[in-house]
Amino acid sequence: MIRTVFSLLALIGLSLSIQAQDRKPVRLATLAPKGSSLHKSLQAMGEGWRGGPEGGVKLVIYPDGTMGGEGEMVRKMRIKQLQSGLLTVAGLEQIDPGVTALQNLPLVFRDLEEVAVVRTALQAEMERRFEAKGFVMLFLGDIGFVRFFSKQPMRTPDDLRKTKLFTQAGNTAQVDLMKSLGLAPQPLEPADVYTSLQTGLIDCAPMIPFYAQVSQIYKSAPHMLEMDWAPLVGGCVILKEVFDSYPPALQAAMRASAKQAGDEIQARNRTENEEAVRAMHANGLKLVKPSDAELLQWRAFLEPVYPQLRGKQVPADLYDLVMKTLESHRTAKAGAK
Repeated sequence: MIRTVFSLLALIGLSLSIQAQDRKPVRLATLAPKGSSLHKSLQAMGEGWRGGPEGGVKLVIYPDGTMGGEGEMVRKMRIKQLQSGLLTVAGLEQIDPGVTALQNLPLVFRDLEEVAVVRTALQAEMERRFEAKGFVMLFLGDIGFVRFFSKQPMRTPDDLRKTKLFTQAGNTAQVDLMKSLGLAPQPLEPADVYTSLQTGLIDCAPMIPFYAQVSQIYKSAPHMLEMDWAPLVGGCVILKEVFDSYPPALQAAMRASAKQAGDEIQARNRTENEEAVRAMHANGLKLVKPSDAELLQWRAFLEPVYPQLRGKQVPADLYDLVMKTLESHRTAKAGAK
């Protein structure tokens, strides 16, 4: 009897081992530079997945946009050439536009605390929407505020209208909105920004300071407007059918490793943005701080934009939830003082 039990256990163990060996690697693509802290966090996540229960699963990472722009990454996931991606909102909105409520609202968020409060309020709905589209959201976060980097000093909306402005390719509605405001958007992939600044195709680019430093973009666009335009939001997704094929214990381990990676990426990138500004300033970056009067000009410039965003670029129900959440948060914070 005892021998029979041991034989059954051995057979079960052998079966699980064979199943684990048969698991195909998860191929994950990202624009993150190879060797960056973000890339290293993904590698650590991969080690967690490989060492997970019931044989784990191997993660293969393709950094530097080697799998194309984010729209192309999403397309490759849909045809199963890729199984996972670390994407910004530009890519995530190709799966579900609801995620735009976390980013495509310029000058709505006063600080990163407000960004976190709104993300917490929307997290469950984001996960539900993505699962309905065939993707599991492993983590969602921000990596700091976007700033404008330009060839010439820029202080007001009128200055912005004079620039050839980089905008990420693939969002026709956003391009049309920018044109209606008198702007001159130039849709490009992020990998083309550096050469486009050098050739004069663009002369202004909104991005987080850390990326401006590592890509050396600030040397071609040496003026940074010290105004928190909008948070840069990103997240890691995996095909639901792939994730669902794994045993529950492995799924739990993958989620835990992914959460740790997401937390590390957010914390480290926020710090790196501050460090990047100091380093670039020491190497010639000129910081342009708008006055209170100039900030009022920016807010007046955006006032007619928000009604055009609601229901068009940002789903109306989520737009309303963002505004309600911010109002409640600010009221509670003011009352606590």
